[in-house]
Amino acid sequence: PRSRRHAPAAMARAEAYVARELTLAGWHVEREPFRVRWHIGSPDGAGRRPLPLKVRLHRELAGANLRAVPPHRDARPGDATVVVGAHLDTVYGSPGADDNASGVAALLEVARLLGTLERPPDVTLMVFDHEETGLAGSSVAARRLLRARRVALMLCLESVGYFDTAPGSQRLPRGARLALPGAAAELEASGLRGDFTLVVHRRSSRAAAEAWRDAARAAVPPLRSLLLRDPRADGRIGAALGYAVPVLNNLSRSDHAPFWTRRVPALLLTGTADFRNAHYHRPTDTPGTLDYGRLAAVATATAATAVNWPRR
Repeated sequence: PRSRRHAPAAMARAEAYVARELTLAGWHVEREPFRVRWHIGSPDGAGRRPLPLKVRLHRELAGANLRAVPPHRDARPGDATVVVGAHLDTVYGSPGADDNASGVAALLEVARLLGTLERPPDVTLMVFDHEETGLAGSSVAARRLLRARRVALMLCLESVGYFDTAPGSQRLPRGARLALPGAAAELEASGLRGDFTLVVHRRSSRAAAEAWRDAARAAVPPLRSLLLRDPRADGRIGAALGYAVPVLNNLSRSDHAPFWTRRVPALLLTGTADFRNAHYHRPTDTPGTLDYGRLAAVATATAATAVNWPRR
């Protein structure tokens, strides 16, 4: 496990490793500590039940995000950055290979791919803390980033390494057939196979979702994706509507959500976590369960989208 609360030494080692790998890939890394009080979030204990759908009040959370930018990259007036983010922490009792070492691994590969380019792209890489306690790290990061400059797009890598080609391996959340009929019908037509990456977007990020899908198709190996539009609008009202339609809360269960709340176009890239992976939040979420070929394709599609996305 990696957690400031339950395994601080392991979290410190993981953070140091990620910072070192980003630096070796040619990025300038800043550690950004934070402390939040009376944070309304979720518990971070083990178990299959999707904890972000439960509520807990945390009296105080102390942590640190990592922010990496290309060195010697001068932004032109009017330009905005593209953020690629993944969370580093896990729940108590789980090694978290899929949730979310897979997302961090994809982010490190994005860093290596973009680090080879002659002209550094205007991309910001974020490694978030305290996702499992209710998106505390990404909430702080979104606020700080938007104080400094505009963000054109946020790409969130969440549990992207587990795939299952067996029929019936993909489950639907309760209420999906009613609230999300198009996506539910497409999944059922494919035999409910968990062999795809889900790309959750809103109206503001539909074009980015299509660009990611096209890049995934062109990756080696080609990667199947399913685009799913969250019908809510960006902003605080859209966030509040999740409580009226609980199935929509499943579309806000990671670090893209604070960016949506601040009206930043964002994508959630995910293997759907507990709706596919029986090892979710369990001690069996280990590296041997992951599909590294498809995980590499996730990283390639994310890098291509980040470097080509318009910033003006």
